[in-house]
Amino acid sequence: MKQSHLFTKTQKFAPKDEITKNAQLLSRAGYIHKEMAGVYSYLPLGLRVLKKIEDIVRHEMDNIGGQEIRMATLHPSEPWKKTGAWNNVDVVFKINSRTEKEYTVGQSEEEIVTPIAGEYAKSYKDLPVMIYQIGQKYRDELRAKSGIMRGREFGMKDMYSFHSTQEDFDNFYEVAKDAYLRIYTQCGLEAKATEAAGGSFSEKISYEFMVITDAGEDDIFYCTSCSYCVNVEISKQNEADTCTRCNKGTLKRAKASEVGNIFDLGTKYAKALSFQFKDTEGKNQYPIMGCFGIGTTRLMGVIVEALSDDKGIVWPASVAPFDLHLVAISGKDKEKQALVSAKADELYTALHKAGVEVLYDDRIDLSTGVRLAESDLLGIPYRLVVSEKTLEKGAFELTTRATKDTEYVSTVQLIVGKIFKGSRY
Repeated sequence: MKQSHLFTKTQKFAPKDEITKNAQLLSRAGYIHKEMAGVYSYLPLGLRVLKKIEDIVRHEMDNIGGQEIRMATLHPSEPWKKTGAWNNVDVVFKINSRTEKEYTVGQSEEEIVTPIAGEYAKSYKDLPVMIYQIGQKYRDELRAKSGIMRGREFGMKDMYSFHSTQEDFDNFYEVAKDAYLRIYTQCGLEAKATEAAGGSFSEKISYEFMVITDAGEDDIFYCTSCSYCVNVEISKQNEADTCTRCNKGTLKRAKASEVGNIFDLGTKYAKALSFQFKDTEGKNQYPIMGCFGIGTTRLMGVIVEALSDDKGIVWPASVAPFDLHLVAISGKDKEKQALVSAKADELYTALHKAGVEVLYDDRIDLSTGVRLAESDLLGIPYRLVVSEKTLEKGAFELTTRATKDTEYVSTVQLIVGKIFKGSRY
């Protein structure tokens, strides 16, 4: 894409009402647009990032047997009343229709997905079933804050699994946990599987996946030697205690942001919504149900919080809106401008043919300083500068955004090799 065709523009200053880094940077760079507290629109660059995050999530869910569906956003109130969530979950939006019926917009999908699965899974032979969707969620948050990390409308991947035995669920639980950790690694983050209370979904211990960041809303203890991690709220331990799992490391306290969770729901929703199956002896049983959530828009915000620097966003290659930012720079001499533009156009075409996603800054009327500052703000993994200086050298200036390392490369093949080296999951 040529940047002159991109309808969004960068802003020098962040909106005055945004106090979190993710909201400030994403707004300034033209990735998102705030509609009201807790509600954002995703603009062309932001949507490209979000789709790549969703593709990583989708890839891993498909690999562990998940089947993607698209559930209704508008829910009837009846199943919510059967599970007790209509009156007991305070973040549920309630809508009164002109027909005097009550509805809600989905803040979670247990009340919808359980009857769907129950219609098709009649026997133990039909289980397990793993169903997921990636879509919008709506919660009546009293204090929507933290930019896109906590909102009233947000993107979510939620998968629900149904199992004939607790053992089968426990085995899948570990498979899903490993898939989650792979997702976060592919998104450039190190997440810790953290023990936490089940909240309104389950009375059992659940797992939250936490990324350590100063912008986090939770406090965790994590072991310096093993993978043990626990939310401070449910822990009876203290910082600097010896880890009770490995008996080697000590516990450190840190701020962290939740990027996903896994709940063992037991038979709660199956019983409330009358989902039974025939076991091996022909007897009716309730399936064991699991819930596996990842906030996709929240994950985007956490990436910005965790990986940005003082110049702007630093996207991991796997989720960046483009692989490369091509910038054509020249002085006021018209003849030299034409030479630079011609070479940049040639590179743009060649890189596109080679499969590189390129944002081409062809706006030679803007100052060099402004355009390079914008490039840093946008956070695309690599920047390739074509200028009068590089034409004289017979090579192009390639800068890695994350490390700020610069080198000169002379051919499209070398550029492509550098960009794609280790950048695809």
